[in-house]
Amino acid sequence: MPGSLVQQGAVVICAHAGQATPSVPNPRVTVGGQATVTLSGPWTVAGCPFPPNSGGPCATAMWSVGTVRVTSQGQPLVISSGVATCVPTGVPLTVTAVQPRVSAT
Repeated sequence: MPGSLVQQGAVVICAHAGQATPSVPNPRVTVGGQATVTLSGPWTVAGCPFPPNSGGPCATAMWSVGTVRVTSQGQPLVISSGVATCVPTGVPLTVTAVQPRVSAT
C-alpha cells in the first residue's frame, strides 16, 4: 500500500489528539530538507488527554507497517498509510500532515 514518506516535521497524532514525534530520525534520507523516519525507532506521544484512571494516556508508539520496497540502511521507512500502535492504550497513530512530493511502497 503506497503512501507519502513521513518526515521529522510531519504532524502525527494519537487517536486522542496527542502529538507524536519520532525519537530517532533518519538523517541519511531527507525530504524537503527534513529527515525521514525508519520503522525501528520509537515515537514519543505528548499531550494525550486520555484519563490516567482509564489505563493512562498514550506515552509511546511503534510503527509495525511501513515501506516494503524502499529502505534506508536496510530499514523500512514510515509512510502515511503505515500502521502504528500506542502504548499503553493500543490506539493507532494517524498522519494528518505530511510532505506531498515523495511516496513509496
